[in-house]
Amino acid sequence: MPPVPLAPYPTSSAPYTPPANAAQSQLVCSGCRNLLLYPVGATSVCCAVCNAVTAVPPPGTEMAQLVCGGCHTLLMYIRGATSVQCSCCHTVNLALEANQVAHVSCGNCRMLLMYQYGARSVKCAVCNFVTSVGMSTSASAIDQKA
Repeated sequence: MPPVPLAPYPTSSAPYTPPANAAQSQLVCSGCRNLLLYPVGATSVCCAVCNAVTAVPPPGTEMAQLVCGGCHTLLMYIRGATSVQCSCCHTVNLALEANQVAHVSCGNCRMLLMYQYGARSVKCAVCNFVTSVGMSTSASAIDQKA
């Protein structure tokens, strides 16, 4: 099946709404990193902005997203991957499942930070401040029951 070209946004004043029976999905363009919408069943998508052809993952493949720690670009990857390399800045990002991560506010700039359970500290990518992470009471209670 040839790539499905995507048209630019309609020029009419009314917003475009796809027909109710046309199922669509989305992925990030491999060239310019724009979000692409495509009809379900397509095997690849041609970006209307940069003309890059992006392969569509096989049906049933669960996708996840993360923000690159190097350049803050939104990355999409196949759920279950342990790391994701950014195509923009080539940073290798650790891909963690939701049950493997925790959140804490930076001790300096208050940015919400994500870190892997068990870490003793986390460095803020915005201000480079290192915030110590203490054991949560719920984790201690679980350890005591075991």
